[in-house]
Amino acid sequence: MTEDLPPEQERLVDAVKQRAERRRRARGLPSFARNFGQIGVLGWQVVVPALIALAIGRWLDHGLSSGIFWTAPLLILGVSLGCWSAWKWIGRQ
Repeated sequence: MTEDLPPEQERLVDAVKQRAERRRRARGLPSFARNFGQIGVLGWQVVVPALIALAIGRWLDHGLSSGIFWTAPLLILGVSLGCWSAWKWIGRQ
């Protein structure tokens, strides 16, 4: 493709290819430690809201003597909130 281009354009094409290759090499793959850390962060982002909601639900049920009336829905809400938070965090990464 570059055989029929003028010399100035050939240099431009070569410079663009070289820059693209440099960017590809600079990105690289994330390290094992970084991936492991991200998995940990995601886990905590789901678990912490779920545990907080579970604790609040148990406290309400104990105080109101209502079985698991508050525990179950608040646990579902906490897991949902944690999953939504993790999804948003992944989108920013």
